[in-house]
Amino acid sequence: MVVAERTTHQWDDILLKHKVVGRLAQTVPALVIYFGIIWVPDLGDLLPALIRNIALAYLALMVTLSIGSALTAANVIYSTYPISKERPIKGYVQVTNIVVYVLGSVLIVSALIDRSPVVLLTGLGAMTAIVLLIFKDTILSLVASIQLTSLSMVRVGDWIEMPQYNADGDVIDVALHTVTVQNWDKTITTIPTHRFIDESYKNWRGMSQSGGRRIKRSVRIDVSSVRFLEDNEVKKFEEFALLRQYLSEKRTEIHTYNTALNAPDTTNVNLRRLTNLGTFRAYIWSYLKNHPKIHSEMTLLVRQLQPEETGIPIEIYCFTNTTEWNSYEGIQADIFDHILAQCDEFGLKVFQSPSGSDVRALRRLT
Repeated sequence: MVVAERTTHQWDDILLKHKVVGRLAQTVPALVIYFGIIWVPDLGDLLPALIRNIALAYLALMVTLSIGSALTAANVIYSTYPISKERPIKGYVQVTNIVVYVLGSVLIVSALIDRSPVVLLTGLGAMTAIVLLIFKDTILSLVASIQLTSLSMVRVGDWIEMPQYNADGDVIDVALHTVTVQNWDKTITTIPTHRFIDESYKNWRGMSQSGGRRIKRSVRIDVSSVRFLEDNEVKKFEEFALLRQYLSEKRTEIHTYNTALNAPDTTNVNLRRLTNLGTFRAYIWSYLKNHPKIHSEMTLLVRQLQPEETGIPIEIYCFTNTTEWNSYEGIQADIFDHILAQCDEFGLKVFQSPSGSDVRALRRLT
């Protein structure tokens, strides 16, 4: 132990912690008793045979425990490497442990009753159907664990959502029978491994790896506030650096269209004109395009959705250039603070259900 503590490697400390060496050392007394009992005089024939059987059973027990501990220690050592998050082996280790303990139990029993292990294994073969029934969940979990690992469907550290199990958080362990999720409220949810094959779930790993997180939220505009722009308003908006290019291109486009009508007495009803809502959408798009926290290589849309009884939804669809939750929420809030505050500059009103102040204002008018 002193030598292990002096080394710079971790694997020897892990082997000592899991008692691999200590259990192997306990096989030595069993071997001494097994081979040395015959040299003790005046014990007769029955007692030495009994002692040898017990020593052999103890030897099998220590070897079995040593192998089990070594497998567990190997998994711990493997988990110190980065690849363990992508390719966990804990499920395989647990299955191997089960096989080792079953075989070890057969050897121990056969040693105690002084019968060949083959006899017991033959009996187990006849009980295959019962064994399969007992270990049904283990077999299902093993198959699921192989699929999850080989296809890299779930890793330690992934953020997953599985509403049917009230799971929404980080995966902290992928074992043979269960996947453990620490939810954002710090509660723990354990999900049977095979459920990840049978049922649907959402894995946010792709979002984390992409480097961008989506913003998809709408501002609802009161329909009654949408109108055409007057010339003086257009001139005012030309002073907005974010609108200059849009207004220049749009005015040229509209002038070309209106000229093509070839009717000098055409009324305003027939002419294309700039609207405050269209100009507002262009302003939002330009604002987001130049925003330092918006991902420049991902989708950027400012679109008008189907008008409803709650107004006209203007949806902002873009991606931040960070996936960190706190920063993402701050960026999103700052963007919509700015958009809501700018509505009045364009003569637009944000729709909201009538409140107490609206009722009082209506009473004053009546």
